[in-house]
Amino acid sequence: MDGKKAMKQCCKLVLAAAAGYGIYVCHGYRRIKDRQPLQIQKGAKQRLLAVETPYTAVSYNIGFGAYTPEFTFFMDGGRHAVAKSAQSVRRCVKGAGKAAAKLRPDFVMFQEVDLSATRSHHVNEYDLLNTCFLHYDHMFAVNYDSVYWLVPPWEPHGKSLSGMALFSAYPLHGAVRRKLPVASGWRKLLDLDRCYTMTSVSVENGKQCVLFHVHLSAYGHDQTVRRGQVDMLAKEMQRQRRLGNYVICGGDFNHDMCQNVEQEEQQHSWAHAFPRQWLPEGFSVAMDTIPKQKQRQMPYSTRKTDIPYDPLHSCQVTVDGFLISDNVICEEIQVVDTEYQYSDHNPVKLQFRLRSEK
Repeated sequence: MDGKKAMKQCCKLVLAAAAGYGIYVCHGYRRIKDRQPLQIQKGAKQRLLAVETPYTAVSYNIGFGAYTPEFTFFMDGGRHAVAKSAQSVRRCVKGAGKAAAKLRPDFVMFQEVDLSATRSHHVNEYDLLNTCFLHYDHMFAVNYDSVYWLVPPWEPHGKSLSGMALFSAYPLHGAVRRKLPVASGWRKLLDLDRCYTMTSVSVENGKQCVLFHVHLSAYGHDQTVRRGQVDMLAKEMQRQRRLGNYVICGGDFNHDMCQNVEQEEQQHSWAHAFPRQWLPEGFSVAMDTIPKQKQRQMPYSTRKTDIPYDPLHSCQVTVDGFLISDNVICEEIQVVDTEYQYSDHNPVKLQFRLRSEK
């Protein structure tokens, strides 16, 4: 009898704890407000962009500093949700920053940069990246600020304050954060905030080079959300082009950015082919400027993290890259092979020039 009473009491405590946690999650859910102005930290020594001059932009998802080659992620079917240690996080973030700096970029876009998160042992990764780009303007936008997640039970992912960092060797101005559509109803509790940022760099001909920085949703099966996010981004890019500006959009699109039939046939939600048909007239995927055969020979930009990195057996796809307007000429685009030493992504490097227009 005492055993049964103890069991009932235990069940009541478990149910009460579950109910309390559910209330905490629901109460803690808040969308970040739209159209937030972003603070720009000054440091750039350059002045105006010139037309018909080569420039370099880099996009790099640093995977919140957790993804050593051995790291596997629970949402991919792996084991882990938290980085091995704070020391490992610092090593990975610094390594990623230095790898990007070696490419001598004029613009760098980093995704999955944690300010304070359980998963990255509360290391401020933005501060670490700043040390690699001392003479750059830079800005940060919070992508999501999540509640404490108790999943997976063996290694809770915890609470995350994470976002995107942009560094520019040329002065930035007019930076703003725009929130993207996410799942609605109860599913919104499982769908993190998503955003893109928009900022400008002045060009010698009086126009602006408008830089969009984006990190679209992952692990999604909702066509409405995918369409809503791409359409919102496309509409604003089109508006900027109609104003006569140059437009470059970089980041992690969580779509296959290569025109590769083999990859398109894979049924991974994070590897849907990027919907080129949703782009407005005058815009293209920068990767499409190179032949398909060369795309197939290029390293991939990310690996699936269900197993430790294995070049022969790991599923890989290119989800990072750039969209460009028709007055931006892609001279070269390449995935830089780091063998996933610092992240589950490789950096993507775009060499471009701004076309002279009357």
